Amino acid sequence: MIVPQLDLGSEYEQLRAAIDAAVQRVLASGNFIGGAENDALERELAAYIGVAEVVCVNSGTDALLLSLKALGIGAGDEVIVPGFTFFATAEAVCLTGAQPRFADCSAQHYNIDVDSVRQALTPQTKAIIAVHLFGEPVDLAPLQQFCESHGLWLIEDAAQAIGAQYCGRSVGSFGVTGAFSFYPTKNLGAYGDGGAITCNDPALAKRLRSLGNHGRQNRYQHTEIGCNSRLDEIQAAILRVKLPYLDEWNARRRQLATLYQEALRGTACGWPVATKGSISVYHQFVVTHPRRNELQIFLAECDIATAVFYPIPCHLQPAFSVSHAGVSLPLAERLADQVLALPIFPALPVEKVAHIAKMIRVFEQRFPIDVEYLPV
Repeated sequence: MIVPQLDLGSEYEQLRAAIDAAVQRVLASGNFIGGAENDALERELAAYIGVAEVVCVNSGTDALLLSLKALGIGAGDEVIVPGFTFFATAEAVCLTGAQPRFADCSAQHYNIDVDSVRQALTPQTKAIIAVHLFGEPVDLAPLQQFCESHGLWLIEDAAQAIGAQYCGRSVGSFGVTGAFSFYPTKNLGAYGDGGAITCNDPALAKRLRSLGNHGRQNRYQHTEIGCNSRLDEIQAAILRVKLPYLDEWNARRRQLATLYQEALRGTACGWPVATKGSISVYHQFVVTHPRRNELQIFLAECDIATAVFYPIPCHLQPAFSVSHAGVSLPLAERLADQVLALPIFPALPVEKVAHIAKMIRVFEQRFPIDVEYLPV
């Protein structure tokens, strides 16, 4: 039984006719950048997420970078980010000339921890980036309160969490901006790079559009230094085909996650526990295991593909070896050593979930854990 960690081909087969027609429509139009497909996608995303404005860009990384630049964050400023996340969150801060300050994560939901944020605060702090990691919403209420009391911007990194909800609202609608990624492996994925920024301020949206189009206000009139960050029409058309299916796909992911949790109870596996009032979209179904590396090898021998997200926390990356030497984030470091992503995608058959859980139990029977272990 060969089980892939992700299967993008099955998604295409489900929508082949509609996607092919959408691509042909764009090709026939002769308009490939900044046209009707992009405009329609922005309107549809705004309605779906529940915000006034959506600005499509070329990646989730640029969605963060342009958000920071539009807020005036730059050299001499600091931005608090989680230590346990994809590198792009911290990278975007550095690309503005500002410096990231790393905070540890919660043992409950693996997202940024407000107590660690409090310890990371300095007079130079201008913003906090809250990452909805693996599709699990951050506990936003205490972070919002903290930002309001200290005059900080709250930016949501929702790259992995489109469709997730917190207290009845979509993630990406709480912060001054929300950053989304349409990288092919995301729950709503393009067939290339893509991203979007959400906000509720028309003036901010106008500046974001300008920054993503070389700082242009009018044709050949550039009022500031921007960059080239635009979503092409083919990707926009593909995303428009997929968007109506997103809730169905996310519901299927939740069903599979529930099956995993039921099947793995009593094992040494731990997993993030949802914050009260949140609805996850399980971009990844991750477990922690004290023998993660050995378990991954064993599962591979059983033809079960898995992945490690992320083996090196941001503060321990070589790029920060000088600027952040000595930083210690115990939970982030423990998760980096123990997290394993099991297969999850809408077309995954339920019997394969049962098979994967069975193989994990077989592993633990063959290689008993000889020390007391409390899952993260």
